[in-house]
Amino acid sequence: MEQSNIRNFCIIAHIDHGKSTLADRFLELTGTVEKRKMHEQYLDTMELEQERGITIKLQPVRMVWRPQDQNLNIKNQNYNLKLKNNPPTADTKILHFDFYTLNLIDTPGHVDFTYEVSRALAACEGAILLVDATQGIQAQTLANLHLAQAQKLTIIPVLNKIDMASAEVERVTEELKNILGFDPKDALQVSAKTGQGVPELLQAVIERVPAPSGVSTSPARALIFDSNYDKHRGVVAYVRVMDGSLANHDIIQLLGARAETHALEVGYFSPAYKKADKLNTGEVGYIVTDFRDVSRARVGDTVTNLPEKNLEKHPFNPLPGYREVKPMVYASFFPTDAGDYPRLRDSIGKLKLSDAALQYEPVTIAAIGTGFRCGFLGLLHLDIVYERLSREYDLDLVITSPTVEYRVLLKKNETLLIHAAADMPDLSAIESIAEPWVALEIFTPATYLGPVIDLVTKRRGVQKNVEYASQTRVLLTFEAPLANVIVDFYDKLKSVTSGYASLNYELLDFRISDVVKLDILVSGERIDAFSAMVHSSVAEREGRVVLTKLQEVIPRHQFAIALQAAIGGKVVARETIKAFRKDVTAGLYGGDDSRKRKVLEKQKKGKKRLKQFGSVSIPQEAFIEVFKR
Repeated sequence: MEQSNIRNFCIIAHIDHGKSTLADRFLELTGTVEKRKMHEQYLDTMELEQERGITIKLQPVRMVWRPQDQNLNIKNQNYNLKLKNNPPTADTKILHFDFYTLNLIDTPGHVDFTYEVSRALAACEGAILLVDATQGIQAQTLANLHLAQAQKLTIIPVLNKIDMASAEVERVTEELKNILGFDPKDALQVSAKTGQGVPELLQAVIERVPAPSGVSTSPARALIFDSNYDKHRGVVAYVRVMDGSLANHDIIQLLGARAETHALEVGYFSPAYKKADKLNTGEVGYIVTDFRDVSRARVGDTVTNLPEKNLEKHPFNPLPGYREVKPMVYASFFPTDAGDYPRLRDSIGKLKLSDAALQYEPVTIAAIGTGFRCGFLGLLHLDIVYERLSREYDLDLVITSPTVEYRVLLKKNETLLIHAAADMPDLSAIESIAEPWVALEIFTPATYLGPVIDLVTKRRGVQKNVEYASQTRVLLTFEAPLANVIVDFYDKLKSVTSGYASLNYELLDFRISDVVKLDILVSGERIDAFSAMVHSSVAEREGRVVLTKLQEVIPRHQFAIALQAAIGGKVVARETIKAFRKDVTAGLYGGDDSRKRKVLEKQKKGKKRLKQFGSVSIPQEAFIEVFKR
């Protein structure tokens, strides 16, 4: 394959704007997948993706495009092209070809999977920016465009769903011009559902997206943009070859991991693994390594076939790789059966290989056991990881409540990063606590402007800007504490805007705030597992929520149990679990009333002694119930 006939591109868009459907039409149009085998969301191979109708993992596929087979006229022996019924103008490029190799990478659209998008962009020269003509530009449309522009990719703006009766092509085209700065003449119009305009879109990819610019005669340099673990073949690295070529059975070096192995097999995605003799400059494919240690093939590492002894002698620069991902949300996973800890450790290591945004470290909580504290990009990311561990590895897990990272400045000028309240040092040693703030971008119909502003300001948000994308839609920019956004903010936003608003957020900085440690006391004893970091303004409310749950799940004892939420030495909320009352007078019949009083007084003294010396047993079910999201 001539390097000039290769095009590497991806599809980026907001969630539900039709990326996967457009990818289906590409597969059909190029004959990559037979029609009898096609089904909706073909590239979404995970069961969770099919169930939820969202893309979670990036998915590469190689397609072969022969324009002469798709209603295109061929003239002259040089295969000069022009679209049927659309004669070329003086500015039309003259293309010379037999066929083109198109490497497509389908990407997620949800904000929690932005890291997947950024890795896909690094393996491409161009991107199709898909915008739903019925909804217009959304928050993640803007975020993904900025990622693509940062990679200096060629952007092709495309309006999708133009066949729908509710499509507003003129309005959305105006938004492309006003918000994104595109010339309306550059925007294509397609219907991914019916296939209308899709051949012209592929033609635009060939014309506008540049061919790879690598040097084929140089030693191989390939970027690992994703990886997977196959129980039969070990670690499979997904690579984009920047320079040179990689062949079957080459001895390869992974520069970052300082590891050497054999390329047991190389090939490309069709979309299943398709073995090839070698991968050339500009191509996207896979390498089957003989690694069984999942940490050896890290995403962002550089692969080369230059012998180790020649690495220092040869002027060879590793590829820049990716920036380190920064988790937004933290939660801990524990196996309900302590004996499953080794299985959880192995499973989360394998899952990390295909989910580079996941971070984890061991943690122990006395009341629950040993597990892992994990960092996620958002609550959906957390939920997906939990579901994958449960389904793919058959694990029964307990999850702690999600929290964020705090920076604690100590009086001796040391800074600690705190992910859980149990790690908080003594109050007397703390100078200040800083919490993370994020920049919020919210697209909403103008009629919901007031309720959205009210919702954000009640979450301690600060309004920064209001920009009208059109007469009916507005882009709001806020700054807000991350802790007030991660839990139920998105649901509330959808509720107050009747489902029309979209949200994107990005970490800004850490700001000193009145954050306190909320302790939960059971009969005067602090339970570290229930402690949490909260803002002082919501401490009472958060404490009462936990106490109400404990009141329901802790069994009653022979004495009353005091449940308290406290900040330092100050109790801010209290509930009581009433004691059992045994009817000690049931066997007394008739006679003097003093006998009953004597028995009741004895019972009262016994309860007082139990309250003083008795212990409260908290079942594990109580922890599970409190930690339920």
